Amino acid sequence: MTEAPTAPPIDKTQLRDAASLIILRHDAPQGPAVLMGQRGAGAAFMPSKYVFPGGALDAADWHVPLAEPLSQTCARRLAVEAPDGIGPALAVAAIRELWEETGLILGAPGDWPEPPAEDWAAMAALGYRPSATPLRFVFRAITPKGRPRRFDARFFLADVNEIAGDPDDFSRACDELSHLHWVPLTEARQLNLPFITEVVLAEVQAMLAGGRLCDPESLPFFDNRTERATFRRIA
Repeated sequence: MTEAPTAPPIDKTQLRDAASLIILRHDAPQGPAVLMGQRGAGAAFMPSKYVFPGGALDAADWHVPLAEPLSQTCARRLAVEAPDGIGPALAVAAIRELWEETGLILGAPGDWPEPPAEDWAAMAALGYRPSATPLRFVFRAITPKGRPRRFDARFFLADVNEIAGDPDDFSRACDELSHLHWVPLTEARQLNLPFITEVVLAEVQAMLAGGRLCDPESLPFFDNRTERATFRRIA
């Protein structure tokens, strides 16, 4: 059995890897919609902003067994200028954050090979393991220098039909995000959004209009690792 990669140590004052998950719904009354929630007014990062489910990569995310792997294209792109083996861990982080913040399951039926950690116990009790196959890596952005918290954030996209169960049932959600609801893409940018969320929403709209939802030819990368901000694309 191949050992999982060793997770780098966590330091919240340094640039941290993170993952967010955009769930796209096509059957909303007002057209395509995405799932968003509002961060608390007292949150240390982006208070009161509307965001997608997401958060920082945890050390335990490196060791969670996926029921189904990432696509080869997504895995290759996630490996660009990143720690070895980080792709599956980022997928796990995105699915975990979705589960914790919304109570929705992106997974496949199956038993866990070993008893799961506390974060996953309730999902495992329902008979599911996280699955990365429905994920599409669509955006990467690094927080500019000078911010109190900085993240190397990867944004994934998944279709609502990949959710196990009722996509309107948020009864299992924690209280980290309030006002969870499906926001029409035509209205989402009217909310109180972080700048990068606005940019990602615009990219999703462009992908949808151009029929590029499945592994686009390239994806945007806002690279702010140095004092000079760089915009490029990952092929």
